[in-house]
Amino acid sequence: MTAKTSFIDIVQHYLESDTITLPVFSAAASRIQQELAKKEPNITIIEQVITADQSLSTQVLKTANSPFYRGLAEISTVRTAIMRLGIKEVAKIVLMATTKNTFRCQDKLVKMIMKRLWQHSVGTAYGTVWLCKRHEYGVEQSQAFFAGLFHDVGKLFILMVIEHIKQQKQQVRVTPSLMIEAMTKLHTSQGSKLLEHWNVPQPFVVVARDHHDLELDQSNTLLLLVRMASQVCSKLGISPVPAQEIVLPATLEASLLNLSELDLAELEIFLEDNKVLTA
Repeated sequence: MTAKTSFIDIVQHYLESDTITLPVFSAAASRIQQELAKKEPNITIIEQVITADQSLSTQVLKTANSPFYRGLAEISTVRTAIMRLGIKEVAKIVLMATTKNTFRCQDKLVKMIMKRLWQHSVGTAYGTVWLCKRHEYGVEQSQAFFAGLFHDVGKLFILMVIEHIKQQKQQVRVTPSLMIEAMTKLHTSQGSKLLEHWNVPQPFVVVARDHHDLELDQSNTLLLLVRMASQVCSKLGISPVPAQEIVLPATLEASLLNLSELDLAELEIFLEDNKVLTA
């Protein structure tokens, strides 16, 4: 049995054991998503949900004042952030902040790969939204963002499991290549399982499950958009495993989405110019 196979078996064993508890979806993010689903979301409720958590409030204001969002004057209150950016944009910030808090680690090696993976997830989320704005695909921007952000959630979870394994002092040398091998092989099944555990709508579960399938469902526009945005990020090096050899205009996703070379070049420029979003 090879070292890689052995390590994957160890990770699989922990995933199937009772020692690993599935992360819980943020109550704050869930409450805000519920409010957004209403015809007339209540700004006061959203403000109260955010301000009730000091850490969340701080992260929302920090992101709202980043170069991507910042206006002429600094945003100093959650209410100001909501009024200037809009409820849906603030909801994105909350979703990012709470998810990042859910998947934290202390191990230096795991933390390094998790940071790169987080950058890829955020880049894919904003890239998917950018594509939705570029052409009319009939996909809501909030759906695009959620699907992009969580398409690799299984990898984030597996990294948490790997950190747990390292803490148990298993007799195996955990290298970056072993970690990436385990994430690559196991993340789609674990990601869809986690999203089902969180009771998120089925379209997002399908994206997490099928975004690497060779037999692509060409009718699933949301899946196509996420796959396209993910490939653009990988080509730009916004990924734990860069893939600079990808010829974006030649991909099946680009063809099915009717994306031109100019479309894809401008998406690359957008993501390059806004790497601060993934910091």
